[in-house]
Amino acid sequence: MSVLVKLSTTLRDCVPGYDPVAGMDVDIAAHGELSAEALAAVIGIPRSEIKIVMINGRQSALSTVVRDGDRVAYFPAVGGG
Repeated sequence: MSVLVKLSTTLRDCVPGYDPVAGMDVDIAAHGELSAEALAAVIGIPRSEIKIVMINGRQSALSTVVRDGDRVAYFPAVGGG
């Protein structure tokens, strides 16, 4: 059981060796039921750095449970001006 994780911009720095083109496959079988927030912790992304979570192309809550085959994308807050 695995999910594909994609990280945006500064979140990529949290995961050494992250490939922004391919993303990363994360085996979730050993962890039982995981929320998007718990998955982020497993791969080393601090909760405070996450602003938006997309699961299978839809904005989702951090409490949403991820399932085998899901595509999970994390985005930080973005500033500008």
